[in-house]
Amino acid sequence: MEALSAFSLEGKTAAITGAASGIGRATAVAFASAGANVVLGDIAEDTLGAATQSAVEAGGKAVSRRCDVTRKEDLDALADRAVSEFGRLDVMCNVAGIAADGLLAEAGEAEVDKAIAVNLKGVLFGCQAAVRVMAPQGSGSIINVSSAAIDAPTARYGIYAMTKAAVAMLTKTLAVEAGRDGIRVNAIAPGTTLTNFTMRHMYRSDGTVDEARVEGFLERMKKQSPLGVIGDESDQANLMLYLASDASRWCTGQIWRANGGQTFSW
Repeated sequence: MEALSAFSLEGKTAAITGAASGIGRATAVAFASAGANVVLGDIAEDTLGAATQSAVEAGGKAVSRRCDVTRKEDLDALADRAVSEFGRLDVMCNVAGIAADGLLAEAGEAEVDKAIAVNLKGVLFGCQAAVRVMAPQGSGSIINVSSAAIDAPTARYGIYAMTKAAVAMLTKTLAVEAGRDGIRVNAIAPGTTLTNFTMRHMYRSDGTVDEARVEGFLERMKKQSPLGVIGDESDQANLMLYLASDASRWCTGQIWRANGGQTFSW
């Protein structure tokens, strides 16, 4: 029981971007089930309410706020909502991200700017908002989301991988800078995880799912793992729970990989 209690988030408050779906939503539910108060932020207001209700049903207290991570003021407001609603901010999860598919030589400036704005600047703004609140407390855990793409160069994923590699270095550097304030900073680098983000390649032009394409994709991804399996949202959420909890109190500046060993093949 003592070991299990180290994973409890009872009495702690977490803010999560990209919380309306995928890894963000799964993380919000996992944190709530571990006793946390959760503030869910996302630009997708149509699904944000349902995600918030799922967190409540998991056993935690949860509120939501529209959050566009390209706007620094939105990240500041998300952190402030945690403080105004629950009195403090103990965990900040910068999950929100977008894809950027295509060859590097053909990438347009607008596409590059958008990927950097969401995937890198959005994480930086979230970190800044968290440090502002956590430093006076003398404690906190910031968890960023990088990607297995930083370990496995793949054609047509260059812009995305570039932004996620930058998140990895941002994480390590901030861990050095914020450690004196008792703030831990880590990142996860998910392997292929079944979410809407991953499924974007599986749709036909009419919006229906191409089942044959899905089956082929899953088989290819399974073969990349020594375990012969593919991950789901809970695999990433459980890793986030560890990094949010006191069980990881001596862990900072690290890039954590729940990827089934997929990058071994590169």
